[in-house]
Amino acid sequence: MKFWRRFDPRTIAGFRFFGSSLSARVLWLTVGIILLVELFVLMPSLGRERQSWMWERLTQAHLAAYAEENDASETDNGTRAMLLRLADVLAVDLQAPGRHVQIGPGVAPGLVVDLAHETLLQSTWRAQLLLVGLYGPDETVVAPSPQAAQVHLRVVIDAAALSRYLRDYAGHIAALSVIVALITGLLLFTALDRLLVRPMQIMTASIVGFRKDPEHAAQSDIGWLANRPDDEISMAARELKVMQEEMRAALWRNARLAALGTAVAKISHDLRNILSSALLVADRLQDSADPEAQRAAKTLIPAVERAAQLVSRTVDFAREGPPAITRTAVRVRELVDEASAVLRPDEVGIDIENHVPDDLVLALDRAQIYRVLVNLLRNAVEAGADALRISIQSKRGITRLVVSDNGPGLPLRVQDNLFKPFTGSGRYGGTGLGLAIARDLIRAHGGDLLLDKTGPRGTVFIMDLATTDVT
Repeated sequence: MKFWRRFDPRTIAGFRFFGSSLSARVLWLTVGIILLVELFVLMPSLGRERQSWMWERLTQAHLAAYAEENDASETDNGTRAMLLRLADVLAVDLQAPGRHVQIGPGVAPGLVVDLAHETLLQSTWRAQLLLVGLYGPDETVVAPSPQAAQVHLRVVIDAAALSRYLRDYAGHIAALSVIVALITGLLLFTALDRLLVRPMQIMTASIVGFRKDPEHAAQSDIGWLANRPDDEISMAARELKVMQEEMRAALWRNARLAALGTAVAKISHDLRNILSSALLVADRLQDSADPEAQRAAKTLIPAVERAAQLVSRTVDFAREGPPAITRTAVRVRELVDEASAVLRPDEVGIDIENHVPDDLVLALDRAQIYRVLVNLLRNAVEAGADALRISIQSKRGITRLVVSDNGPGLPLRVQDNLFKPFTGSGRYGGTGLGLAIARDLIRAHGGDLLLDKTGPRGTVFIMDLATTDVT
């Protein structure tokens, strides 16, 4: 009973033959196409079979006329009727030089078919009319005898008998065509099912499983499909597998970021108070007369400030939604000078060239762009650059702020994950949040932050600000 409850008559041996499944569509589309081809083949074959049947009647009619001609003195009406039945015709009229034989009634006027000059197209059309019953009681066939030269025959045939013969022939051919179509369709369907349908089912199941549970979805089947010999299916499977792995990693990172943001948001207030107390104590140590205490304060104060900045940056990045932007008229050259001044007191020997025009004023969030500039300049200095250049480009109405340096360039492993949080840092102990936050801030302005080029001769970052001058 359990088997019959699970049994689906539409599914046999794992194949789904009915319904809207792809396998069922492939099967019945294959069968339909084969039957359609068989139909087109059947039409001219009916025409040829009709002509063959008529030529056979002509041969038999000639033999009947020959028997009548040789035994004319002894042939009675019963014998003539028997000859016509054996020949399967209604009447025969044979004409040859010096000879004329007639059996049965005279050839009545009606449809006359010149079989010797009838084309296959004409015969096919007349065969179709006979199949649907559009025929007269009889037809007169005119043709030279296939048995002797210079002998012409006029034979009256029974159109109903010809119609029955063609219907039987069409029925046999149709049955054979259906059998051939089903067998061919099943063979072709089996091949297509293995090559196309099953791989599509595997990829569909993988997509559905990934949608339901992206973190724990199995990849065994899609992995097997991706390892097949190179073709379009295996290529699509490999791309799907890579996409799922990347999305799973992104979801994992986002989940960690969400948890981190929640945790940091809860403790940030208390942590800032603790850091403020530590900074206050460090300031007092700096005013101490003890040289050791002063040296310790110089080390402690930057450490506490960096810790406070790390907490602020982590909270800003974990906050949902794009950063809030408040645009004001900003003189860009002055903003670059302010950001450059942050590095000059501590970094002696750093050359920063500001080539921004004095009259360039843009609608920007001053504090946010300041943070981006400081981050880019500080990263360049920490990487080993001692000469930086800030300039302006204009491309298709978009103002571009270009920051270039003469540092050693970024390693390849850093370039691949440059703007990804917690993975894009190029120095030991870095979080990788700086550039990720900087890109978010520029994108909130409607532009983008891009790595233009990097190498032994330096690195160039481009800020597309996507804004116009403020008049």
